[in-house]
Amino acid sequence: MPAPIRRRRITLALAATALALPLTAGCGALDTALDCVQAADAIATSVSNLEQAVSSIGDDPLKVDEALNNIDTELGNLKDQTDNADLSKAVDELNKGVESVRTAIKNGDNTPDLTPVSDAASEIGSICTP
Repeated sequence: MPAPIRRRRITLALAATALALPLTAGCGALDTALDCVQAADAIATSVSNLEQAVSSIGDDPLKVDEALNNIDTELGNLKDQTDNADLSKAVDELNKGVESVRTAIKNGDNTPDLTPVSDAASEIGSICTP
């Protein structure tokens, strides 16, 4: 193959790669946003389960622990996938709320304040909404 044709093919291949790179990065951002939405949905479900578990804490105290553990898992997943400062702050606030509920329950409070948990989960939901 003559050198000019090979050089042209190499140039075209490099150009195609350069054009595809932003598209790939865009897909990465889209995947991250989708992961965020899925995690926010899972957190909302976990918070709803926590609210139900707290309302029937006398019947099954282990449900509260399970709900708190599910929130912890979802927060860990979300924290690992984001570099968004607002989202990281909301995740930290939700962690604080979860710890507050854990502490209250350990201290015998059967009606812990879930407002910080609900508020932080709502904030995560609004940040992750496309």
